[in-house]
This record gives sequence, structure tokens and C-alpha cells, in this order.
Amino acid sequence: MRTLWLLSILSVLGMFAAAPARAADESPLPGTVVIASPYRFEELSERLRRAVDDNGFFVVTQASASAGAAKRGVAIPGNLVVGVFRNDYAVRMLEASKAAGIEAPLRFYVTENSDSKATLTYRRPSVVFAPYGSRALDDMALELDPIWARIAEAATAP
Repeated sequence: MRTLWLLSILSVLGMFAAAPARAADESPLPGTVVIASPYRFEELSERLRRAVDDNGFFVVTQASASAGAAKRGVAIPGNLVVGVFRNDYAVRMLEASKAAGIEAPLRFYVTENSDSKATLTYRRPSVVFAPYGSRALDDMALELDPIWARIAEAATAP
């Protein structure tokens, strides 16, 4: 019995050892778009908000670990997660897949680099919604892909 227990433990540990490790700065997930910008963190953050508005969408959430850390007297590189969506798309999404509601709002991520410039990252909506297996959701996401690309381009263009 003790041998069986030990073999079970070793088997589980072996699975972890065999699994590839994911480094924090490893290549992003498939469908992730990463754009280096010529702008500092605060400026790119503001340009993103403006680009969202200019494209007829809304910033519905914002979260920043760096802002929270600063309130505690801790300095870390700037980061900002910006949730973007629009109600007509939210209704269509939920009609197509209630489970997909966890994905909204879709997010852009602004990060401050060591050179004081900032990077904009997002996942293409078609990739975010693909796992739900809904034709209506896939069609909606394909409408959103070029809009997200335009928002990102407007925010990061020199």
C-alpha cells in the first residue's frame, strides 16, 4: 500500500516535471496582438480611451495594479486593463451564448516598458469567442476584429 502511494505521488510529480514551463514574458497566447508604441504609459492610456470613444465603443471597466500599488507607497511599472464593449454587442453576445458573458467586456492591456515607453496588448475578439462554438457569436466577433484593430492602430500610431 505504501509503495502504491509513493508511486502515485511520483507519477503526479512527473507530470509536472514533464509539462512545459510558461515564463512570464513568453510569447503571448495565439490571437494576441502586441504593439509597441512611441508613447509613455499615461499618454498611451489616454490615447486608447480616446480611440475607443472615436470608434463608438465605451470604456466600461479599468483596473490598474500599479495605481493600487502607488496608493500603498509601492512603485511598479505602469499597467492598465481597459474593458471595452457596447450594449448592442452585449445583447447579441448573450443571445448567442450566455456562457460567453464571462468574456465581456473585451480588454486592452497597457504596460509600461523599461524604456518608459508603453505597449498595447489585446486578444482578437474572434479568438476570445471561438471556444463557445456559436456561429452567431463567431460572426459578431469577426465584426469586432477590425474595430479592435482600428482602436489599437489609432492609439499607437505616431
